[in-house]
Amino acid sequence: MASITIRNLEDDVKTRLRRRAAGHGNSMEEEARLILAEAVAREAAPQKGLGTAIHELFKPFGGVDLDLPPREATREPPRFD
Repeated sequence: MASITIRNLEDDVKTRLRRRAAGHGNSMEEEARLILAEAVAREAAPQKGLGTAIHELFKPFGGVDLDLPPREATREPPRFD
């Protein structure tokens, strides 16, 4: 296990950390470990793309079969002779 030292921590931050730790029944050191682990895990989670997010949102409603019109032949490109 690695260890770190945090210097220049504001008094207000230390006080709030102590209160938070006491509220959770942890030591300040354990509470800081939990906060750091949660922050790093949240940051490392891969972001979903827009298409994936939309798909997951509407997936419970089932799919839709669409009748696609047949493709037509492309037109001749213009000539600039």
